[in-house]
Amino acid sequence: MSCTSGTLYIVKAGDTLYLIAERELGDGNRWPEIKNPNGTSPDPGNLHPGQELCLSGSVSPPPPPPPPGGGNGFESIVSRDAYGAMFPKRNALYAYDSMIAAIGKYPQFCNEGSDEQRRREAAAFLANIAHETTGGWPAAPEGPYAWGLYYIEEVGCENGGCTQYCDPNNTTYPCKPGKTYHGRGPMQLSWNYNYGAVGQALGIDLLSNPDLVKSDGAIALQTALWFWMTPQSPKPSCHAVMSGGWTPSPDDANQDRVRSHLGF
Repeated sequence: MSCTSGTLYIVKAGDTLYLIAERELGDGNRWPEIKNPNGTSPDPGNLHPGQELCLSGSVSPPPPPPPPGGGNGFESIVSRDAYGAMFPKRNALYAYDSMIAAIGKYPQFCNEGSDEQRRREAAAFLANIAHETTGGWPAAPEGPYAWGLYYIEEVGCENGGCTQYCDPNNTTYPCKPGKTYHGRGPMQLSWNYNYGAVGQALGIDLLSNPDLVKSDGAIALQTALWFWMTPQSPKPSCHAVMSGGWTPSPDDANQDRVRSHLGF
C-alpha cells in the first residue's frame, strides 16, 4: 500500500514514533504527523519491523548536535558535586557517570528551551526518580530527602515472587518464562509491555534480561530517560511539556490540560 500523501517509511527494529520523527522530520515532537497508509494514526506501542508508515510532506532538516558535555546540557546544570550532595545515600547503580552515559542516548534532554526551562527539566526529572526510589522517612538520618536513588528494585520483589506484572494478553511483548517484570531502576519500570517497548527503543532484549535494569547503571537510567522523553498517546512526553515543545490539543483544552494550569 502506498501513501496518499507524504513519504513512505518502513519501520526498523528499535524504532518508536518519537525516534522516527526526530530522525526523519527533524523533531521528535512531530510524531503525531506520522500516519498509516490509510490515513489513520499508528499505535505507538505496536510498531513492528517492516510496517509501512507515511511521513508528512514537510520534512525538516535534523537539528544540529548539542554541544559536548559541559556546554549547555545536564552537566552544566547539575555538577558531579551537586549530584553527590543531592543523593548522598544513593545506590552505586545510580552513579553520576552512569547518568551522563545514559543522557548520551537522549541528547535533547535538558538541551532544549530556555535556560529556566532546562533547569526546571533537570529538577523535575531528578525529583521524579528520587521519589520513585527513596528509602527515606520523616526521621531518617540526614533527613528524608537524603535517601533518593536508594532502591534499585521494588521492595519485596527481590526474589522473583512478584509475578503479577505480566499481561498475558500482550502478544507484542510477551512475558518470558521464569522472568518477572516488577519495578526496577530509577523510574521503577514495570510490566512486560513497558520492558518490551523500552528494550526495543534501546536495542536491548529486556524481556529476556529484565535484571539489566538493576545491574547496569547506564541502562537503568536510559529506561528512565526513555519514559521521560517518549510520548505515549494521548500523553505528550514530559520533555516536551517541560521544554515548551508541547501544544495542547483541543481535547487537552476541553479537559483543562493547559500549560497555565500545569504551572509551566
